[in-house]
Amino acid sequence: MTSRLENYIAEGRTLDADEREIAALFLQQVDEDRQAEVDAAWDETINRRLDELLSGKVEPVSGRATRAKARELLAQRRK
Repeated sequence: MTSRLENYIAEGRTLDADEREIAALFLQQVDEDRQAEVDAAWDETINRRLDELLSGKVEPVSGRATRAKARELLAQRRK
């Protein structure tokens, strides 16, 4: 953690509960232009994946099968 961040946190601790909540909400907000970029990227990804499913290019896999495969891969890594 940088000293600059440490100073911000120390200053933030001096705020009352309402001020801290307001500050936290402002810090969590994403710039509208940046959010539009993120939304556009997700839209593109969703549309591409949907097209892949509908065209038969990829086969859907159940959540259960995905979790089983992930557990299998993790178990192999731990060996």
